Amino acid sequence: MENTTLQLKRGFSRQFSRQSSMDPRRNSQRFSFGRQSSMDPIRRTPSMEGLAVPGNLDSTMQLLFRACRGDVQGLEELLDEGIDVDSIDLDGRTALHIAACEGHLEVVELLLRRDANIDARDHWGSTAAADAKYYGNLDVYNLLKACGASIPKTRKTPMTVSNPGDVPEYELNPAELQIRRSDGIKTGSYQVAKWNGTKVSVKILDKNSYLDHETINAFKHELTLLEKVRHPNLVQFVGAVTQNIPMMIVSEYHPNGDLGCYLHKKGRLSPHKALNFALDIARGMNYLHEYKPDPIIHCDLRPKNVLMDSGGQLKVSGFGLLRLSNISHDKAKLAKDHIDPSNMYMAPEVYKNLIVDRSVDVYSFGVMLYEMIEGATPFHSMPAEEAVKLMCLEGKRPTFKTRLRSYPPDLKELIEECWDQEPLVRPIFSEIIVRLDRIVASCSKHGWLKDTFKLHWK
Repeated sequence: MENTTLQLKRGFSRQFSRQSSMDPRRNSQRFSFGRQSSMDPIRRTPSMEGLAVPGNLDSTMQLLFRACRGDVQGLEELLDEGIDVDSIDLDGRTALHIAACEGHLEVVELLLRRDANIDARDHWGSTAAADAKYYGNLDVYNLLKACGASIPKTRKTPMTVSNPGDVPEYELNPAELQIRRSDGIKTGSYQVAKWNGTKVSVKILDKNSYLDHETINAFKHELTLLEKVRHPNLVQFVGAVTQNIPMMIVSEYHPNGDLGCYLHKKGRLSPHKALNFALDIARGMNYLHEYKPDPIIHCDLRPKNVLMDSGGQLKVSGFGLLRLSNISHDKAKLAKDHIDPSNMYMAPEVYKNLIVDRSVDVYSFGVMLYEMIEGATPFHSMPAEEAVKLMCLEGKRPTFKTRLRSYPPDLKELIEECWDQEPLVRPIFSEIIVRLDRIVASCSKHGWLKDTFKLHWK
């Protein structure tokens, strides 16, 4: 009994009453009274059996503890002593919330007679009526409804699980995410937020997309990939919100932006930097293409989907964003409405809406490598849609204007193979890595990499 009392004392050390100055959102340590809020994504199942109420507990915690145990007489004694019937715990939950979760009808009746706030909302926005309904306590739910409780709309997502034990391990509490909605950033794209004080990138699913089966499947696909893949040249997954609306995917944040912005600012890159960047991208893509048991067929590889970390290393993102119809293990077809006619990095077979394989990413890589050494996209003087049409339908390719003494001929040859009109000619990324390593060695030998020993990021 002494050990039990000691454990309870430790569990209640962060308790507070309504008058406390502590903010419940700043402390994730909490003692859970049996069943949790119906909207709490983090499910805990503590056992309350056989525990007595220690006499030295805070009055608020005594009130909630007795509500959980269904102790009507004990509750009456506490209320008679003047304890606030609407006292809350760290999660903003009242005795009425807890009694409704546990299905203690007599306790609910007592609290209502003592003018408990019938529509009090906890930290997640749930009410006692919503909790009673969630846990199937229909007698309590009907009583609350008859007494005028407002019934909040059900906020179920397409990924909501019926069994609390099935909530994914990666599930994040949305209350811990601080998103600046005034930035005007559209849903469906990544934006900066803070999670427990740390900057992260958050993708919010548009509320109008919840009834779109294809959009939800694409969201699940992206989430599944991010959860599993781990590589230094891939953006790392932090967690997700799937049990609450809006649904979100959270990944690491990179303050240096993306490769597209960097190229726009810097123009043509030095041989050393271009080759380092090319190797970063190729290594990340090789991992995705060789990933077991489900290799990525198409990653929408383009500069805006390649991010830079604080050390100047590139990390591929955006994989899983495209809607694909799998034809076989290594072939797929894009949804027609997902094809951007102005995407300069799009392979001819994608443009023509044909069946594609992983070689389309190699084509994109070739165009990106050309842009890094030339300082501009192919046919940049004409509108993007015309340039894409010229490359994809007519098979035209731009000339190389950079002097050959700045870059070895092998690099030009690699680019030409990567963006070849015929997919079978394009090398795979494992081969590209080997060839890039050889080019780096050759450049070092001929003195082309004069900045080899300079810092990687400037």
